[in-house]
Amino acid sequence: MAPKTLEDFIREARAHIQEIHPDELDEMIADHDDLLIVDVREPEEFHKGHIPGALLVPRGTLESAADCGNKHRVESLCSARGRTIVVCCDTGARSALAADTLNQMGFNSYNLAGGIVLWEADDFPVIRD
Repeated sequence: MAPKTLEDFIREARAHIQEIHPDELDEMIADHDDLLIVDVREPEEFHKGHIPGALLVPRGTLESAADCGNKHRVESLCSARGRTIVVCCDTGARSALAADTLNQMGFNSYNLAGGIVLWEADDFPVIRD
């Protein structure tokens, strides 16, 4: 068997998750008081521009941040099992992997297709720190 590539992992994750487009996320933001947006990029990427209200949880720390039994948990994420979560990154690849992981951990998460690149291209608001 040939070794897997990053594209193999992303394709497998996308087969197990639901993706939404920026216009759908915009509607969800307007309609859901209980929505949590999780941005899984690195801090320097996040500060260059992110969706208003997004929670930064870099992909490399996701599992520990989402596990309520872990000392490195992020309380607002690990306690969000009953909430709808939309995961985003630059293009939707890392966030596809993250959405799959969160769903395996018992969360109800969606991936933002096209990521922040498409969100911003569609003229939705971005916060720059």
